[in-house]
Amino acid sequence: MVNHSQHASELVKVTLPDAFLPPSVCSARIQQNGFLISILVIAGVFWIHRLIKFIYNICCYWEIHSFYINALKIPMANLPYYTWQEVQARIVQIQKEHQICIHKKELTELDIYHRILRFKNYMVAMVNKSLLPIRFPLPGLGDTIFYTRGLKYNFELIFFWGPGSLFENEWSLKAEYKRGGNRLELAEKLSARILWIGIANFILCPLILIWQILYAFFSYTEILKREPGSLGARCWSLYGRCYLRHFNELDHELHSRLSKGYKPASKYMNCFISPLLTIVAKNVAFFAGSILAVLIALTIYDEDVLAVEHVLTTVTLLGVGVTICRSFIPDQHLVFCPEQLLRVILAHIHYMPDHWQANAHRYETRDEFSQLFQYKAAFILEELLSPIVTPLILIFCLRPKSLEIIDFFRNFTVEVVGVGDTCSFAQMDVRQHGHPAWMSAGKTEASIYQQAEDGKTELSLMHFAITNPKWQPPRESTAFIGFLKERVLRDSSVALAQQAVLPDHALFTSIQSLQSESEPHSLIANVIAGSSALGYVSHELQASRQLSEVASALRSFSPLQSAQQTHSGFQTSGSHVEGAPPRAHSTMTASGPSPCPGCSTDARTASSGSSAWEGQLQSLILSEYASTEMSLHALYMHELHKQHTQTEPERHVWHRRESDESGESAPEEPDAQKGAPTVIPRSASYPFSSPRQAVEELATLQTGFQRRYGGITDPGTVHRAPSHFSRLPLGGWAEDGQSARHPEPVPEESSEDELPPQIHKV
Repeated sequence: MVNHSQHASELVKVTLPDAFLPPSVCSARIQQNGFLISILVIAGVFWIHRLIKFIYNICCYWEIHSFYINALKIPMANLPYYTWQEVQARIVQIQKEHQICIHKKELTELDIYHRILRFKNYMVAMVNKSLLPIRFPLPGLGDTIFYTRGLKYNFELIFFWGPGSLFENEWSLKAEYKRGGNRLELAEKLSARILWIGIANFILCPLILIWQILYAFFSYTEILKREPGSLGARCWSLYGRCYLRHFNELDHELHSRLSKGYKPASKYMNCFISPLLTIVAKNVAFFAGSILAVLIALTIYDEDVLAVEHVLTTVTLLGVGVTICRSFIPDQHLVFCPEQLLRVILAHIHYMPDHWQANAHRYETRDEFSQLFQYKAAFILEELLSPIVTPLILIFCLRPKSLEIIDFFRNFTVEVVGVGDTCSFAQMDVRQHGHPAWMSAGKTEASIYQQAEDGKTELSLMHFAITNPKWQPPRESTAFIGFLKERVLRDSSVALAQQAVLPDHALFTSIQSLQSESEPHSLIANVIAGSSALGYVSHELQASRQLSEVASALRSFSPLQSAQQTHSGFQTSGSHVEGAPPRAHSTMTASGPSPCPGCSTDARTASSGSSAWEGQLQSLILSEYASTEMSLHALYMHELHKQHTQTEPERHVWHRRESDESGESAPEEPDAQKGAPTVIPRSASYPFSSPRQAVEELATLQTGFQRRYGGITDPGTVHRAPSHFSRLPLGGWAEDGQSARHPEPVPEESSEDELPPQIHKV
């Protein structure tokens, strides 16, 4: 406590010991205030908790440090120059040499991702199927998303790792949840557990609320003082990060992808600033700035002005007010095009409801997008309200879904040898979970209950194939990628035929000059700008030309001569300009398969043979092209989906049928089998012990693949055919250009920041 008794009337400089009361007097005053005692106790527990977590994290990081040095043979000095694909290749190679996973001879890239993202894939699938109660209709506000770190923590506590959870350990679902005979009893048991956890949250609500206030105070006070406008900045919401996440997408991959979409998303949201709010903000900023200028001038003239009571506080508040007001004043030199910006955003985030397209200028679209891209202040406010709202959601919203949750984990859990129980959606099997409206018509056997919404299966498959160029997809996935390749070639031929009619079109200029471009994101910009220039034509013709343009851009990543074969990670066309950056094989390459899986040298691995900075630069170039390729795939697949839905209305995440969330669509077991345990079907990510031929397979597939987990399997070993499509690694490239008045991305707040590092032992 501050001591005001000494030097009351003397102009003497107060020292630090004079500013505090003696310990005996201070403790006596604290004991007289019970509320202050409780605040100090909670603050002490908070600091002790942070200290314990810091020590625990240091121990975990030391174990990771030892694994990289001793097992992977990667020295710490060279680790910053290694990409994730190189680290993953080391793990796969070590499994072959030392058999660190005893249940499986070889590990695939998909196995490693499943081990790391087991629970996150379940959460992504439940959000995709609208199973979690995170959307609520509020009077006057419409549908509102409420998904906080506290609510997410309770979901994971109930489903995955808490006492009495559905999982027996980190890799295995409890046996009783794999059988359908006692689903009603398990639902009642889960409902009772949710009720008790909700009651515990309600009892601890005051303490948790004080904890949240202290955490917000310790975390954001310094940021607010340093950057007062940070509360007016935006960040990707926790729901947005889960809704936009692919199956089998690591944290750094998701962060890199969303960071690229931050600037166009900020520009799009700033298109909708109210003129009335702008006028009010300008006048408030003018009056506050005038008073602030007078006080600053007086301070320069006489520094004793700061000694006047409340002057320093007034200067600080006026500065904060001016900064906040400026965040609501748009830049008068910027011209916004909502439709074009929304397409740029789609190229980076890859997911978007159908009804947003052609409606980017509407406030309804803006309000729905703000649920994915919210104000930082709104994020903090939701976290502060979380202790109060979370018990209500658990008791009144999650409990009625107990039976649906039990059915979900039973119907969508598969066992993978060497990995354990994983979410079947994470297998990215088009036959089991594809959607007919997303190029899976005729290739999927999934019912409405089994279909992944919003093209999640198809887009996740393409993302994983581009991210992991050495991954050998199963038969159905390979057939889907081959069909997509043929469709791209067919649509791109239409655009090439139109080149004589539109010789000066921006798309073709960018394609012809792609070899000399150092930044592949210019191709996306030209595609979107070229599409927006077709506004004078009919809607059908504009959609057709947009599809052809994106297909041509995808084809530009492939060699111009399909007969050309190379055994290196790079491939150049006949018109390659000397000095241009090398281009790698893409997913849509027109050339045939490599003669052998091991003869194609991955450029990322080859880069390690040169100096560290050259390898890093080479990996950066490849990652730029891979990111561009995936962005073009997202645009192309959304254009195809839009053509499909022009004749047949499609459901989206904001309008889901009740039947989609019911487990009744899954066939019930016969009465005679209710008592017997049902074996979870196994996945195609591990080989059998004998070969089998697939007669109906495409002619390009020379060897058989294991059937997916929905069918009957024969024991045996299958040697998968080499992939027909060389792929680029996924990585990050930053958009250039002036940021104007848009602030830099505020560091995202997620539960991963508050958890210790995960150690996934393979």
